[in-house]
This record gives sequence, structure tokens and C-alpha cells, in this order.
Amino acid sequence: MSFQTESYAHTAKTIIANLEKRNMLGYYCENAREAQELIHNLIPVNATVTWGGSETLVETGIMETLKESGYILLDRKAAKTPEESRKLYGQIVTADYFLTGTNAITLDGELINVDGVGNRVACLITGPQHVLVVAGMNKIAVTEEDGIRRARNMAAPPNSIRVGAHTPCSKTGVCADCQSPDCICCQTVITRRSRVKDRITVILIGESYGF
Repeated sequence: MSFQTESYAHTAKTIIANLEKRNMLGYYCENAREAQELIHNLIPVNATVTWGGSETLVETGIMETLKESGYILLDRKAAKTPEESRKLYGQIVTADYFLTGTNAITLDGELINVDGVGNRVACLITGPQHVLVVAGMNKIAVTEEDGIRRARNMAAPPNSIRVGAHTPCSKTGVCADCQSPDCICCQTVITRRSRVKDRITVILIGESYGF
């Protein structure tokens, strides 16, 4: 174990204790492989599983693992028409498990997320029976304000490029607090507590993933 890995484990322990005070569960995994195995153990076979757009889920190999695990997958991108999309979304919000990343998580255990359309934060807030939030330790922020700054200045610019949004930050790499038609910072959600005990589980990974 490196000095950095040991430090990450100590920080994660502090965050997990604070998550528990907020009615949320927390786990720490040293690497992506451990996180894949944990998720496989947490989600029962034949569960309905869906997810929000997340580079973390892709980079960790979790998305690939989901597709090979025999779950009933609900992929919002599978819809071909607006009607199909609406019908599929009705199934998504009643899924057994919703997986997502987070733009930031504070040392005090709050989740910070800034979203465009809002489907990702909507399912985080309510709907699916269980929510699994996966985050590398690079997502740690000291305070809410730090988390929002991180979301806008470190996550939004590369995310805008990823989705092809023509926003100022996609050109400058810095938030302009824009009102662009393509703005992906339309919703800001701070999850300070889960109303339903243990509905939200946060899986921290001792590596850097996502934006």
C-alpha cells in the first residue's frame, strides 16, 4: 500500500462515517476491480438496472461488467422515438437499481451534482429503489462551495466536449456562468441526506476516474 493509498483509505473512512449520519451507506475499494466485484455482490441477479451518463462507470469497467452479469438493463439510449423514450423513462424511474457517478462529494458526506437535462439527478433524488454512486477519490471536495466550483470548472468543460455541447467552457475550459442553449449546468443538486434510509450507497475508489 502506497502512502497515497493509505491516505485515501483514511479519508474514505471519514466520509463513510459522515454518509451514515446522512442515512446513506458507504464503501471504499482500493481499485476498480474491487468496485466491480462489490457492485456484482450488491445487485441481485434478474434485478432491473439502469444508469446515468458517467465516464466513471465506463472507465472503471463497471458498464461492461453490468452487461455481462445477467441483469435486466434499461438503457435510455435504446429509444428510437420520443414516444419510446417517454415509455422507457417510465420504466427507468421504477428500476431496482440506478448507477451514477457524482461531480463531487464533500468530506462531510454531501453529494454535489450539476446536470443539464436533469434525468441523472432526478433518479438520484427519487424513483429507483436503490442508487449506487461510484466516485474516484479525485471527486473529493472540502465544502459545498468547493464541490460546485469543481463541477462547473473541472467537470463541465470536458463533459461539454464529450456530449458535443457548444458552450463557452468547451472552448475555454473555464465556466462562464453561461445561458447557452447547449448549457449542461441547468440543475444544481446537493444531496445532504437520504430521506429513505440506505437507499443511496456511495462507492469510493482509491484511484482517479471521470471528470
